[in-house]
Amino acid sequence: MKHHWMIAPLTAIAALSATSAFAAEELTVYTAYETDMLAKFKNGFEKANPDIKIKWVRDSTGIMTAKLLAEKANPRADVVWGLAGSSMALLKDEGILKPYTPAGLDQIRPNLIDPEQDKAWFGNDAFFNAVCFNEMVAKAQGLPKPESWQDLLKPVYKGHIAMPNPASSGTGYMQVSAWMQSMGDDAAWDYMEKLDKNIAHYTHSGSKPCVQAGMGEVAIGISMAIRGAKLKTQGAPIDIIMPTGGVGWESEAVGLVNTQSDAAKRLVDWSLSKEANHLYNAFYPVVGHKAVNKPVKNYPDVESAMVKMDFSKMAVSRQDVLKTWSAKFDAKSEPRS
Repeated sequence: MKHHWMIAPLTAIAALSATSAFAAEELTVYTAYETDMLAKFKNGFEKANPDIKIKWVRDSTGIMTAKLLAEKANPRADVVWGLAGSSMALLKDEGILKPYTPAGLDQIRPNLIDPEQDKAWFGNDAFFNAVCFNEMVAKAQGLPKPESWQDLLKPVYKGHIAMPNPASSGTGYMQVSAWMQSMGDDAAWDYMEKLDKNIAHYTHSGSKPCVQAGMGEVAIGISMAIRGAKLKTQGAPIDIIMPTGGVGWESEAVGLVNTQSDAAKRLVDWSLSKEANHLYNAFYPVVGHKAVNKPVKNYPDVESAMVKMDFSKMAVSRQDVLKTWSAKFDAKSEPRS
């Protein structure tokens, strides 16, 4: 008899455990976040929502955007979390991202979210361009410190500037888009043709021009602001300049695909929470939540230099812009490694 009483509770516990294991709803989440971030974001969400599990599907921004477009008729994602604003705008235009009003939206910086009335994507973080200027090289070569984009057209900078190829670098395309949207298309192409005369080479990496400036290989690198801050903190003799005329930037955002899933809506809501934004802030100096802004050493005042970006236009015109840019300027690109 005693033996049976021992078995019954164990059987009940096993059944309960099985029920618990299968009770958690699994969400398929498409992302372009870097791999080292995914575990932290997953753990943070699942700790706050133990009845929901995240199944990541990760790839680069371009591949992930193409995958979502290819699956338009039969969507497999529940949520897109961590994809560039320009891609999110395109996915919304194609009807893949659905309009939704998440909890806590009033706490998110307005310039990082979908600007349209029926909002469908919401910024988690933003990343920015800057000009990395090697002060030691400049002193040795007699180069003045540039203050504006127009300054970079001066003949004194001939052969001293590197920037990313926009066809292979999102950082490069961000800046080309910023010039086109702030100057107008014709003036921007005219500017880039003049700038090309001073360009030493175009890189295939967004951070490489700043690395090259830090090492003294060039005096000036149009590059990622966060890379500049890290290199300066490590002792590189660079100044990080926010040129007059404004810098290019992108928002990485979240959006809802599966409107039938309450769990998917809860993920979108949580991704805008202060708790989630503290996780983003470990990787990005500028995040969506207005109350989360832990400073990063040597990071410039990027927010005052933000060009007003139309992400939808950026997405739709990408192919044509890159075709034209490559025809005009690709001859100065570094060899692909």
